[in-house]
Amino acid sequence: MLYRRAFFAFLGPLGAGLRAFPVEEVPEFRGATIGGRKFTRASLKGTPVLIQFWATWCGVCRRDQPAVDALVEEYGDRLTVLAVSVNESERAVRKYLANSPRKGQIVLSETTNLPAIFGARAFPHYVLLDADSRLKADVEGGIGGEGLRRLLKRVNL
Repeated sequence: MLYRRAFFAFLGPLGAGLRAFPVEEVPEFRGATIGGRKFTRASLKGTPVLIQFWATWCGVCRRDQPAVDALVEEYGDRLTVLAVSVNESERAVRKYLANSPRKGQIVLSETTNLPAIFGARAFPHYVLLDADSRLKADVEGGIGGEGLRRLLKRVNL
């Protein structure tokens, strides 16, 4: 793994707080959205990036989806959200999206190297990069709206 994983420290009944270790800039990454928009680490610099690794069959991903969509709505162009569907066909993802539309930029794992860089094996899996492409958080598991908002405080949102 390229860095040490962030971890949860439970803070009472309201959920978890997140701590991450400082790291250098993440390696070069690239990809394309399901709509054909290409991106690289350099093209996303200047804006924090929230990467959500997910799968259509993942119930926890479905539970967190409205919270992720709300962030896309609220922060607009001040936050880039990449929703990376891991190891699923474009057909399966499009079928899912037809019944459960989502906001943000949908990316298939076959079109990006992000799952390999961040070791996405459990879902959902959230990675937060600051505007300079430095890792600010890496969390496996559902964290809901409150947990996502705590993550965004790490990039002053």
